[in-house]
Parts: sequence; C-alpha cells; structure tokens
Amino acid sequence: MKRANPDALVAGFSLIEAMAALALTATIILALSSVAGQWLPNWRRGFVDLQRADLLGVGLERLVDDLSAAEYVTRSAGAAAPLFEGDASSVMFVRSAIGPDAYPHLEVVRLAEIKEDRGLAMVRTRARFAPTAPKPPGAPAQAIAFGDPVTLIRAPFHISFAYAGPDRVWLPSWKGREQLPEAVRITAWFEEPTPRKASESGEKEKRERPLVFQTVVGLELADVPQPSGSSGGSQGTSGQSGAMGQEQGGNQ
Repeated sequence: MKRANPDALVAGFSLIEAMAALALTATIILALSSVAGQWLPNWRRGFVDLQRADLLGVGLERLVDDLSAAEYVTRSAGAAAPLFEGDASSVMFVRSAIGPDAYPHLEVVRLAEIKEDRGLAMVRTRARFAPTAPKPPGAPAQAIAFGDPVTLIRAPFHISFAYAGPDRVWLPSWKGREQLPEAVRITAWFEEPTPRKASESGEKEKRERPLVFQTVVGLELADVPQPSGSSGGSQGTSGQSGAMGQEQGGNQ
C-alpha cells in the first residue's frame, strides 16, 4: 500500500486561473483610468477657477482698503490741489503707512495696471511721502520713485476705475482738482482669450467683456479744510472711508 503524497493536498492556482485573474484586473484598471481621464480635466478646471476667484477677492479687498484710507495731503505749501491722480487704469494717492513694523508716517500709493510676463496685472507700489518746495505755476511735478511692487490681480481679470464728485457723475479721470473724489468705482471684468480661428468668412469674433464684480468706495471728506488754508505737506482730516455699496454683476 502506497502512502499519499502530502504535497498533493496543498491548494493552489493553476496557470489558467492566474491568467484569468490578471485579465480581470487589467480590465478594471482600464475602466477606472477611462473614468478618471474624463473627470480629472473638469476637476482641474474647476479648481483653477476657484483659485482665481479667491485671489481676485483678496486683490479687490486690498484695493478697497487702500482707497478708503486716502487722505487730503498737498505736495507742497500753497498747493491748490491734493496729491490724488487717477484715470481708468491707475490711481495715485496718499495714505497712512500700513504694516506690522510700520511707524506712523504717510506714504504715496500707486495702483496701476502694468504689463508682466503673464500679461497685464494690477500692481501696487508705494513710496514714502515727502513734501516738496513750492514751484511756479506750470512747472512739472517732481517724479516719485515707487518701489515694493506687489501684484494684486492678474490676467485674465482686469480692473478699471471711475471717479465721482458731489454731483455723483462718474468720470474716467480725476487730476488737478482742488478736492478728493467723494466716490471711486472699481470694476473687475474678465477678458476672454481671442479665438485663433475665426469663422469661415475670415472675420474675428468680437466678444464683450462680462462684468464680474463692481464696488463703490466712498470718501467722507466734509471736514477737510479749504485748499487755500492748507499748509504744504500737512495732513488734513483723515479720509474716513468705507464701501458704500457692492453689487454683483452677471455676464453681459
């Protein structure tokens, strides 16, 4: 009588079973990769849009805080107008210095849209305010050396400014006036990229600029002294300002 071989009782896989398991695993991996390939681009696009919106909100908050802190300060003694110059793409004004280690002093802030490697961007620069000597009428103003550039908002978002006086009429620029504007309107809009291929006729498609966000910053300047009585480089009543209203815009 022969003794049973103990190795014959050990369970295992045959070659056919192993190949079937590998084929099933490969099928499952291919199915998952196909689903992930369709889902990941949409997820990445949504994540990028969310990040852009977050950065836009931070930049707009910095713009509002700076403009709301604008103060009535003249360049020199006897100057008829405060140091405030603004147009549709830039604005320059005087405010109190900010920062964790900033001692009390005034600085000139310039918010301007300039060209960078990635395209146009809203950049904040600053310079310490120093009163200048009086100059004859018509003489050019002394240039201000700005530094410490900080990018607030990048493309594809763009910023434009508008200014209003007591009559509440919005103007594209505010320069050489004897008072500060009572309100500054900040408009943020999204510029869609120009399509490479136009229609069959060969004409480029024209796309409007959809409105993204709009806010109005008001400056309370009722207690500011008249320009004729102000001293050069002196600071008038602080421009206590706040956001007067915000309205969310939709696509035009």
